[in-house]
Amino acid sequence: MTAPDPVRAGKALGGAAAAILLLEGIAVLFVPRGIAQSGDGLTGFRLTVLIVLAVLLVLASGVQRRPQGLVVGTVLQVPLLLTGFFGAAMWLVGGLFVLIWAYLLQIRKELLGSPFGPPPAAPPAASPPTDPAGHP
Repeated sequence: MTAPDPVRAGKALGGAAAAILLLEGIAVLFVPRGIAQSGDGLTGFRLTVLIVLAVLLVLASGVQRRPQGLVVGTVLQVPLLLTGFFGAAMWLVGGLFVLIWAYLLQIRKELLGSPFGPPPAAPPAASPPTDPAGHP
């Protein structure tokens, strides 16, 4: 199945990808509070890793219009899931976000034919009809 308007579908899916990455970045910012109250606590290393990951997720949400945007977002799903080593709840939260991301890529593949790659370009503008003499 392909989208009747692939340009519009590509833009919509890019917006959805950006929104998911932004929500992931916000979710990662809530992790330090939970880590501080459990286990080894919040170390400087853990806090730095979480802040850097949150910033990268937010920045990745801004590059979803570029052809490499989905690849960057997909790569960032791995460290998001690995935040489960800092706090057990992040296995669930990170896992849910990874499943949502995978579902988005599947929908993109069904509508546009490929989960990655540049969004479809706008079709060329149709020239106005002309009469046989060449006059518009």
